[in-house]
Parts: sequence; structure tokens; C-alpha cells
Amino acid sequence: MLTAPRVVVALIALVVSTLLIGIETRAQSLPKEVASRVEIYAIPSLTLSDQQFLSGDAAAGKPVTVAGEFRVAQGTGKMPVVVLMHGSSGVGATTEAWVHAFNAMGISTFVIDGFSGRGLTAVGPNQALLGRLNLIVDIYRSLEILAKHPRVDPDRIVLMGFSRGGQATLYASLDRFHKLWNKSGAQFAAYIPFYPDCSTTYASDTEVAARPIRIFHGSPDDYNPVKSCKAFVERLKEAKRDVTLTEYPDSAHGFDSGLLGVNTITVSANAQTVRNCNIREGEGGVLMNGDTNAPFTYKDACVELNPHVGGNPATASEARKAVVEFLQALLKLG
Repeated sequence: MLTAPRVVVALIALVVSTLLIGIETRAQSLPKEVASRVEIYAIPSLTLSDQQFLSGDAAAGKPVTVAGEFRVAQGTGKMPVVVLMHGSSGVGATTEAWVHAFNAMGISTFVIDGFSGRGLTAVGPNQALLGRLNLIVDIYRSLEILAKHPRVDPDRIVLMGFSRGGQATLYASLDRFHKLWNKSGAQFAAYIPFYPDCSTTYASDTEVAARPIRIFHGSPDDYNPVKSCKAFVERLKEAKRDVTLTEYPDSAHGFDSGLLGVNTITVSANAQTVRNCNIREGEGGVLMNGDTNAPFTYKDACVELNPHVGGNPATASEARKAVVEFLQALLKLG
């Protein structure tokens, strides 16, 4: 027969056991796209001009702290991660749609915010507010953090970006930029740029990491036209690099907003586009206007305004399926 103290202990044990079972049951019943844990990281970085970036002049950079949101997918042990880099309007709802898709696959996500810490919300109407390549520094600094995380498999970290972030994703693959700015020695397992600008020719830009590059673009894109990416992809293929370009018809810039049901095309009012510019890297890391042979600026005549943006639910779904299948094979997911 239990004494009064033993009854109290037994009751406490029963309550604790019931609570633990309830917590475990709720955890097991969470939708797959819900992260098991969310962590926010301060990322020490630099704000640089393109010339400072290209010449490796870290001393001239302005120290800045940007942020990253790490969502640990449900599961145990060291897990794969997709790092996501936003475009000229900052982190938006479409990024969230991709995060949910990856978390549902058992892939953790790390979303970089390269704007808020710099006092920026958008750069579309004034692209000169931030160097074209500056987000690559934020990307490498994030990679360094993730590669050391106890819940991350450092050999299965993939980089994905959109528009300006797609441009950063594409060129973050360059061996030269790794040597200049990636001090951790870690490598991404693959690069997935969505509708990047490929109009600039950099020195040694076909010498990229021995990792897959998978570009997704839309045929009618008049913000970052696909034709410049086709030309760059051909140069990469000639150099025997692992690269493919998937092109979708009826898909404007930002077509993957169709994942949210967006099915309209609108003008991105006053947004600057270099769709008709021929930019190349000159001596000392100066970006040159290939038509005028003068240093490039966003006041050049080739810079135009008011490109179109919009979603296409059908091709957005196709692109998501292609990315999911690529990652399942690359990351050896069950």
C-alpha cells in the first residue's frame, strides 16, 4: 500500500509522463513543412564596391552585420541545407514558399537577409545602392557558419538565389572569388540560380567550382534576359563544366511567384535593368561599359527602366518539381 508521500511522487511522475507523451505526439503530428527549430544568426560581413570586391580589397570594406534565419527541418543528426539569397526587393513571400518545400523534404534552410543590416529594403530603382557582387560575401560568411553547425552536413549545403541573388549564386561558384573571399574552405554542393543577370564578363569566369550549376529562367524575361545566360552557359560547357539552363516559355521575371498563385504580369515601376548593357571587368577590377569603353555606371544610356515581373503557376510548379528531383538525387534523400 502506497504511503501519502509515495502517492504524491507517483502522481507527479504520471503527470510528467503524460505531458511528455503529449509533447511527443504533437511533435509527431506537425506538418512536414514546419521546422523543428528556428535559429537567427548575426552574420559579420562587409559592404564593398564592385571594384573592391574584384580586387580583394577587404580593408576598404565597411564592416556590417547582416542576418540569417536557419530553419532546422524535422529529423535527426546532421542534415542537408539549402541557403537562399534574395533579389532586389529583399526577402519575400516566394522565398517562404521554397522554404516550406525544402523543409517538407527534410532539408533545412538558411535564408540570408543582405539588406536590413545595411539599411536597405529594395534596390531595384537604384541598383547602385549596393555592389553587384556584394551579396557573395554574405553568402560565403553564411557558409562558414553552417559548415560548423552540429546539425548540418557540411558536404550537403546547396546555394539557391533569385534575380540579384541568382546573380550572386551563379558567380559565387567562381574559383577566383572563393580564393579571394571564402576563407572557411567549405564548398557548396551545388548552385541553383533563378533568372540571374549574366550580362557581365569577369576575368576567369569559366573557372568555377567542380559542382553542378542549374540555372532556371524564363524566355520572355525582359529584366534579366535569358540570352546572356545562354551565352555564358555555352562558354561554361566549352570549358567542360557541369551546367544546365532550363528555360520556360510564358515565364516573366519572378515566374516562381506562381507558387503562391500569382498569375499576372506587371511593370516593376522605375526598376533599373541592364538588359541592353555589355559589361566586362577591366584592369584593377573596374567594371567597364563594353560599348563606350568607359567605366560602367547606372547612369549609362544602356540602363533602362520598367521591366516586367510576374508569376506563372504552371511553370513555377514545373521548376519546383525539377529542383526537388535534382536535390533528391544530389543529396541522396530517401
